[in-house]
Amino acid sequence: MAPAHASVAVGLALVTALITGCSSSGSHSGSSTSPAPTAPAPTESNPPGDIPDNQVYVAYRPTGGFNGFTVKVPEGWARTGQGATTVFTDKLNTVSVTTATVSAAPTVGSVTNTVVPRLKAQTPKFATPKVTETTRHAGRVLRLTYQGDSAKDPVTGKVVRDAFERYAFHRQGHEVDLTLSGPVNADNVDPWRIVSDSFAWR
Repeated sequence: MAPAHASVAVGLALVTALITGCSSSGSHSGSSTSPAPTAPAPTESNPPGDIPDNQVYVAYRPTGGFNGFTVKVPEGWARTGQGATTVFTDKLNTVSVTTATVSAAPTVGSVTNTVVPRLKAQTPKFATPKVTETTRHAGRVLRLTYQGDSAKDPVTGKVVRDAFERYAFHRQGHEVDLTLSGPVNADNVDPWRIVSDSFAWR
């Protein structure tokens, strides 16, 4: 038979081991942490007037007056018409199409001497006009760029500084003026290229 003090020692050892195990287990569970939550992706913010990259374009074919051409315009934009001019607008951007019968093709000189003074009289704070001859898919075209203030917003009263691109297409006595405008800080180079390159005689 084992001595009594030996039995007591064994019992104490078992109790100590049990307490130590429980303490170690509790400490381990308390130190575990959940992974940090993933931060939400930031919301994209485009400058005012930026046309979205996923904008869809549809062909515009005039039904009245001279209608021997087509041009793509942004789908869903509001359309208004007055005389020989049709305008498509959305928020701060505008696409304007004007037709006219002319006796001669436009030149850098005729646009500079005739069109620029007319637009200066019509456009608040007209500035930095530049006339160049360039090409689009339809062929040779006169391009006039300039800046001016927009009309005052009827709700907010704000005025926006706009950048304009005006293309004069000509064929067989017919001229189509395509004017694209939006805020000067908007990056609409690609959308305006899509629209101006889409012009086609038919």
